[in-house]
Amino acid sequence: MYFELSDLFWLTLLCLACLHWWHGQKAKEVALRAAVKECKEMDLQLLDHSIYLRGFWFKRDHNGKLRIWRSYLFDFTATGDDRAKGRVAMLGFKVTGVTLETHRI
Repeated sequence: MYFELSDLFWLTLLCLACLHWWHGQKAKEVALRAAVKECKEMDLQLLDHSIYLRGFWFKRDHNGKLRIWRSYLFDFTATGDDRAKGRVAMLGFKVTGVTLETHRI
């Protein structure tokens, strides 16, 4: 069985796409845990128990290594009547910050 160079190229591209998706899922799980923890500490309710990717970019960490910076958004409520947005920022697999919109207590 022989492979052509184009077959190897497409196989490599497919493997890289799967690896990117897998790392994205892992990062999303870390961001969701951070959102749950922040909501629990602030006595808020995380709505839908989900987050979604707002954007990503390439940035360098404090060591100068190139990492993927991701921003995730989530909805929460303090009173049960209103919705507010929160944001989890990540660099690689490390949470760099969680911010919450102004909300009623």
